[in-house]
Amino acid sequence: MANTKEKLFTEFPPVSTEQWEAVITTDLKGADYERKLVWKTGEGFNVRPYYRAENLAEVEYLGAEAGEFPFVRGVSKDNTWRVHQTISVECAKAANEEALKLLNSGVDSLGFCFCKSCACEVDVDALLKDIVPTAVELTFCGSNVEGLTKLAEKVLAKYAGVEKDDLRLNFCIDPIMKNLSTEGDFCCGTGDVCFDTIARLVKATADYKRVKVVNVSGATFSNAGSTIVEELGFTLAAAHEYLVKLMERGLTIDEVARKIRFTFAVTSNYFLEMAKFRAARLLWANIVKAYNPTKNCSSKMFAHAVTSSWNQTVYDPYVNMLRGTTEAMSAAIAGVHSLEVLPFDYAFEAPTEFSKRIARNAQLLLKHESHFDQVIDPAGGAYYIETLTKSIANEAWALFREIEEKGGYIAAFREGFIVERVKASAAAKDKNIATRRLILLGANQYPNFTEVADASICECKVTREVKEGNVLVPYRGAMAFEAMRMQVDRSGKTPKAFMLTCGTLGMARARAQFSCNFFACAGIRVEDNTFFKTVEEGVEAALASKAEIVVVCASDDDYATVAPRVKELLGDKAILVVAGAPACAAELEAQGITNFINVKSNVLETLKDYLKKLGI
Repeated sequence: MANTKEKLFTEFPPVSTEQWEAVITTDLKGADYERKLVWKTGEGFNVRPYYRAENLAEVEYLGAEAGEFPFVRGVSKDNTWRVHQTISVECAKAANEEALKLLNSGVDSLGFCFCKSCACEVDVDALLKDIVPTAVELTFCGSNVEGLTKLAEKVLAKYAGVEKDDLRLNFCIDPIMKNLSTEGDFCCGTGDVCFDTIARLVKATADYKRVKVVNVSGATFSNAGSTIVEELGFTLAAAHEYLVKLMERGLTIDEVARKIRFTFAVTSNYFLEMAKFRAARLLWANIVKAYNPTKNCSSKMFAHAVTSSWNQTVYDPYVNMLRGTTEAMSAAIAGVHSLEVLPFDYAFEAPTEFSKRIARNAQLLLKHESHFDQVIDPAGGAYYIETLTKSIANEAWALFREIEEKGGYIAAFREGFIVERVKASAAAKDKNIATRRLILLGANQYPNFTEVADASICECKVTREVKEGNVLVPYRGAMAFEAMRMQVDRSGKTPKAFMLTCGTLGMARARAQFSCNFFACAGIRVEDNTFFKTVEEGVEAALASKAEIVVVCASDDDYATVAPRVKELLGDKAILVVAGAPACAAELEAQGITNFINVKSNVLETLKDYLKKLGI
């Protein structure tokens, strides 16, 4: 028998793009192609319904392998990442005890955060007792540049006898983000003092290949409501500012670039987040290359990822487990150096042992049972992901150049450009959440009807912080809905909405389900009903329920007669609401029926209005 190789599906003729488009046009039956099938993202580009090999014709980096410039497919020849968890340090001994527990639970990257204490005052010996420095990566973060610098000196002195190449230490010094961008100015009086301090530390750690001293906290933008493109463009601009400022102090591009670590947020925008990390490596490699480094590794991006806090919810918090898992998948598939999954209760309390274990195990499952670390760049070559990578890179690069034309990140920030852009993006997201174009499960759609916020949760956890001046302020997208719902929970009242289902059964049930979800988002108790044979029967049941709101649920054709009859029988004993946007709405309004809810409603503002009418 002849040894022949047959290609799969060769018996089928190829299908051209024109043929695909012709079939799609036929199936649309005259509907607008762009409106029906093209996704208009908030990132500045549109996403087509499908992609083919021809869409990759102009992608220059195709053909480069993982570990090769421009590192789109990864900075190394494998896809391993470190499982990271952060410990808040208030007592060195207690932090050390927790660290040792984590190291025995699968964590191989420890973070020590000095948010409430000064890093320079910690007892390093107590903090790092029994931790083998060559077996784990250690990260130290805080907002005080001088304090972290002194801590770095103490840690390096403690490990003076350890082989320098075996130490993996990250000192997250980031005055541009931690001070200027979120507090309005540098902590050291002037930026020059901060950059002088960083330059000295870069020189002191020059012989340590795996010690980073600058951390560009790009997650700050995402958690303040930015788009993915803005997070990437602004982060690269801030990182470039570090390159420029430190090279002005006599350091080479190789010395500086190898000391920079990046932290990005990972949101639930599953495929775009994969593409973001790939685009980030591409752009950073080209930025560093422009300064002619002597070593190729200087162009590699050292990226840490942390799951988003922006989209976490206080109500129905177990859904945060699902968000964290899909976000972790995006980062793992995209390829990162290390990853932290935030505990599901991160938004409203000090994480418990259970929540930290679940967060940790999400990564361990991806590694040890799903084997994501065994495949290099799983998304590589996919027409969709490669096109997204190119689109995000193009938009982020354009934004980066715009900032450079303004004199760099610091100059652009001081003139208000960056905060204005992020605020505009946050406002657009807020509007989409309010109108349910953007869904936050458990908050603005499909809430847990019977849930009441635990009394231990402070109202400050659902209240958006307001800061005066030109600063970035982190918040969560669900806060407006949560604050409204908590107001109801703690009002001492239990308002109820009654579903009066009548007329055409199918439409009545569909609109009842829609209306239940609608009102439950405000913590209003809902009483659903299968069907009432007559309007009179429905109104009688509604009055017996003592509901403050009665929602008539029927078909558009039924409303012209049903709604006025309900109003007549109900009188002023409850607020009458019509579910839908019937053609007879103007006629109903003329008869005094003015309350309507439908898919085009601003859910947040509508619910606030009803609560006001109820005296809440």
